[in-house]
Amino acid sequence: MHSELFTSTTAQTIRLDELKPGEKGTIRQIKGTAGEEVHLMELGLLPGTTVELIKRAPMGDPIEIRVRNYHLSIRCAEARSVLVERI
Repeated sequence: MHSELFTSTTAQTIRLDELKPGEKGTIRQIKGTAGEEVHLMELGLLPGTTVELIKRAPMGDPIEIRVRNYHLSIRCAEARSVLVERI
């Protein structure tokens, strides 16, 4: 029974680049090299923070997100390091 709870929680966690425009998520974890993690945290992407995908560039990269009341453009490669839970 506990494994079912774990599976359903894990299924809700996706990469930031998998959100669709207009969708929001709460950052759960940042994965990557130490330098990548620090860089993303310096941009305000911290666990517990709500982010919203605003739009994608015409070719799909970069993406524009709203975080802490400002807009930020990041590459999809960076967004793949950020795990969020849809809200």
